[in-house]
Amino acid sequence: MGRTPKQAVEVAGLWVSIDRVEYHPELPARVEQPYPLVYFITIHNDSDRTVRLTHRKWIVTDAAGEKYILEGEAIVGKKPRLEPGEIFSYNSYHIIGSDSIAEGSYHGVDEFDNRIFVRIPPFALTVPAA
Repeated sequence: MGRTPKQAVEVAGLWVSIDRVEYHPELPARVEQPYPLVYFITIHNDSDRTVRLTHRKWIVTDAAGEKYILEGEAIVGKKPRLEPGEIFSYNSYHIIGSDSIAEGSYHGVDEFDNRIFVRIPPFALTVPAA
């Protein structure tokens, strides 16, 4: 019989901060979603173990309650390895058509090859004032 994969667990001390969100009208957008908002994030490893983050999952909920789920490998093309006390900061963007809430998680493994995840706390993506 094959091994049953272990369920991913949250690591105490591994956490995400949303440093800021900015509107950048020069970025590409669509007519139905004309507002590109850049978010700046830091992943903090205040745990006692080394982790490698390999995947991401975003859930963006718009003002009408419609959910958009975005999943993929890597974080801005990288699979950061964070030893205890290290951080990884980056920025990327979501394109919205109405006020929205973004949240999600990063997934990977720890130094013992245990599956782990860390939550991305909910944060507002607000349509800029005209």
